[in-house]
Amino acid sequence: MKAKLTFLLVTSLLLTGLCGCFSTKEATAGVVLELEINNSLYELDNSGADFSGALKNTPPRFGEDSATCVRNWSLYSEFFRQRNYKAAIDPWRWMFFNCPMATENIYIHGATLVKFMLTNETDPIRQQALVDTLMMVYDQRIQYYSEKEGFIRGRKAVELYQLRPNAVQEHYELSERSIELEGNSAPGDVLVINFHSTVRLAAAGVIDSTAVVENYDRATDIIQYNLVNNPADSTFYIPARNNIEAFFEPFASCDNLARVFRPRFNNTPEDPELLERITSMLNRSGCTDNELFYLATRNLHRLNPTAQSAFLMGRMETSQKNYNRAIEYFEEAISLYGENGDKFTTYLLMANIMHQHLRRLPQARAYALRASEIRPNDGRPFILIGEMYASSARDCGDNDLTNNVAFWTAVDKFIQARNVDSDPAIRERATQLINTYSQYFPNVETIFFYGLSEGDTYRVECWINETTRVRSR
Repeated sequence: MKAKLTFLLVTSLLLTGLCGCFSTKEATAGVVLELEINNSLYELDNSGADFSGALKNTPPRFGEDSATCVRNWSLYSEFFRQRNYKAAIDPWRWMFFNCPMATENIYIHGATLVKFMLTNETDPIRQQALVDTLMMVYDQRIQYYSEKEGFIRGRKAVELYQLRPNAVQEHYELSERSIELEGNSAPGDVLVINFHSTVRLAAAGVIDSTAVVENYDRATDIIQYNLVNNPADSTFYIPARNNIEAFFEPFASCDNLARVFRPRFNNTPEDPELLERITSMLNRSGCTDNELFYLATRNLHRLNPTAQSAFLMGRMETSQKNYNRAIEYFEEAISLYGENGDKFTTYLLMANIMHQHLRRLPQARAYALRASEIRPNDGRPFILIGEMYASSARDCGDNDLTNNVAFWTAVDKFIQARNVDSDPAIRERATQLINTYSQYFPNVETIFFYGLSEGDTYRVECWINETTRVRSR
């Protein structure tokens, strides 16, 4: 009885009007009484109460009075088209209650009309009642267009998030149901609202912090799906990703992630889906040296070897300083990859290991050159080769000239990197290296002593075996 009374009160507000031009003492009394009951229409919806007493049965499309329905439809539509929202309210209101299935525009336009009333209302009590009315518009739209429930709940969550920013539980429940129904079609703003409310509820101790990790994982998966499959929508999903990552940062410590996932791993250590989530989350958060990452990656690769799992095993073995084993896994990843972009990164990692840790410079150069074949406009492979040449200069000479000729070839590679790459950061790095290593060129006297002149061609021997041009510092 209490629920039905509340509905009738809010209904009376719609019938009499809530902006200043429609206000009456009776409407004001109804608002106050409705608030004293402290049971808003939105709260009734979530409690499962039946507030549809005025709409007990699904009506015919044009209601019981089709002629009046069509006449009001024509009036409100024309006023709405002219942006004369004040005049559109009365005929729209009649349709809302008397022929609610005539057109879905009753609810699409209705949200605009209620927000118009809300914008022009200055009384805080009336404003809150209008928020309830707006929620009722969304609820009735779900009632008659239930096939769009996921989308409509998402829009309802967005409106409530803006109008009642502290209704966190409602934000969470609405967005959670919307994402559950929409899946990969969930909009970016709904994902942000869902994750923000998840973080706030977890911080307040209302829900377990594991929900933060789970919902972050779900949101990033949906965003990545849309960035790949719906690139035209990237303007919506990229800001959503940035906001979600900012909200997640306080929870993204390796210890937190391990605390969430370790019990699950212990219970089902060979569940491929769980292993993929663990490795993806830990890798994305920079936790590749965590023991759980090692265990999950090892099990995943044993159960289902893929390019990704092989790559992760290579990263893991690198962090354990098992460099030869890491190279084996990276080679396996190369053989399994289908996309050159992934191969580029893997070849560069192998080149770095061969250069920095195993000192197998010819093989390091070979890996770097393979990377450059995949991305010829990326300067990083040439910078790496130049650094190899510079680091081996003293090992490739036995006098004042040959001890320094490798720096010519090193600078050649830095110049090449700067020429092929348009990235300002890469170009700046290449320029810095050019300036640094040009100082190690032989001086004019040394060049003259060995019978050479500026601009002569010169063959640098040792493992480098490249022809360059004579230059002095």
